[in-house]
Amino acid sequence: MKENFSNTTDQEVMKFYADVSNKIKQLRTEANMTQLDLSLEIGIKSVAFYSNCENNRYGKHFNLEHIYKITKVFNMPLSFFFNTIS
Repeated sequence: MKENFSNTTDQEVMKFYADVSNKIKQLRTEANMTQLDLSLEIGIKSVAFYSNCENNRYGKHFNLEHIYKITKVFNMPLSFFFNTIS
């Protein structure tokens, strides 16, 4: 029997990653930026890795450094990505 000592479920964590990624994608598309443009702007040299993060494929997701750099690109407060977390 597997015990879960966490205060969250895997589904909650995946929803969190999806919510953050969707906000990033929304900002990027509204700014008419390509995935390549934004990936290079935040220091990710692989557009494939960036795409996997933005689309939550293969267990890839943005880390806090990526999110911080994205807030700088779009001049957004860091709270923008976390204000709908419940």
